[in-house]
Amino acid sequence: MNSISEYAKSFPASGIRAMFMLAEKYPGYANLCNGEPNFETPQYIKDSAVKALSAGMTRYAPQVGTLAFREAVADKYTLQFGRECSPKNVCASLGGVEAVILTLMAIVNPGDEVIIPDPSYTCYEAQVRLLGCKVVRVPLYEENHFRLRADSLEKAVTPKTKAVILNYPNNPVGAVLTPEDAEQLADVIERHSLYVISDEVYEKLVFDGKKHYSLAQVDRIRDQVVIANSLSKTYAMTGWRVGYCFGNAELISHIGEMQQALASCVPGFILQAAADAISGPQEETEKMIAEYEARRDILEEALSGIPRIKVFHTEGSFCMFINIKELGVSSRQLADDLLIKAGVLTVGGQAFGKMGEGYLRVCFANSRDEIREGAKRIAAYFNSL
Repeated sequence: MNSISEYAKSFPASGIRAMFMLAEKYPGYANLCNGEPNFETPQYIKDSAVKALSAGMTRYAPQVGTLAFREAVADKYTLQFGRECSPKNVCASLGGVEAVILTLMAIVNPGDEVIIPDPSYTCYEAQVRLLGCKVVRVPLYEENHFRLRADSLEKAVTPKTKAVILNYPNNPVGAVLTPEDAEQLADVIERHSLYVISDEVYEKLVFDGKKHYSLAQVDRIRDQVVIANSLSKTYAMTGWRVGYCFGNAELISHIGEMQQALASCVPGFILQAAADAISGPQEETEKMIAEYEARRDILEEALSGIPRIKVFHTEGSFCMFINIKELGVSSRQLADDLLIKAGVLTVGGQAFGKMGEGYLRVCFANSRDEIREGAKRIAAYFNSL
């Protein structure tokens, strides 16, 4: 019998999935791990999908997505960036995850190097390795608010560097990109002619009166930046699997061709619902964002009083990073102990890279009651040590 591939043997399995698999043995846990909104998709979006189905939108859609969807995304960025954007700047994808790999497929060759911050979201490394490229991890530091610094990026660049993957607002650390940091990073990106894949799926989940800022807003590098985005977080549409790539029209045309090798297309009725989500009323999204900020405050206040841990203030996303280094236990071990002994599901920071060791990630996507119960159990566990 032929053996499985070397890639499959060494696949960097998600530490988040590992925690959910372990949790199956311990029912009744308080879920502070799930990075999924507990809200329902707004009714007007569901109604749009039903209407599209009834109208017969059940055949193959164009591989780049329907014109209505691409127009909706283009109009969004025309308003957001203050410059004219076109449907040619948009390619539909199966969520933000596929948007990242579609872009990688269009820009990298085997042997290229791709820079990924450490810690970072779990899927990037596997995607880069799948395409035969080398992953170069660049450390993020708490004293820099977990934001990638230009000098750190500069040190990581070699003649083989092709791209850097950035994620703001950030999962797992909750940091946002500032215009000042963006300008400094742009200096390095422009000097070395790097591509940037900018994962912005949490773009609307920004708190404390701040506004989301994208590297694509730095005009001198905008043709080097591809935004990977989705509707999963903004509209509570995780199961719909709809997102997009946004960038330079010529590059986007090649990204669209890559869809032939993966999914052929995103279903047309889903794209119609997504177009109506983007173009329709945003009041329910605004209510969700306000509720996430309230939940963040509840969780941060509850955890900040616990001795020997330090809570990093989340500026965006619904993820919170906690420094547990004074406890003298590994991140994975603490996450296991919290689940088994305290009945709280979290994930150790090591799941997001070596620099995540010494941290714990918790999420506040769940209800206020679930958050309060989880924080209560965490406090009781630490007090019992």
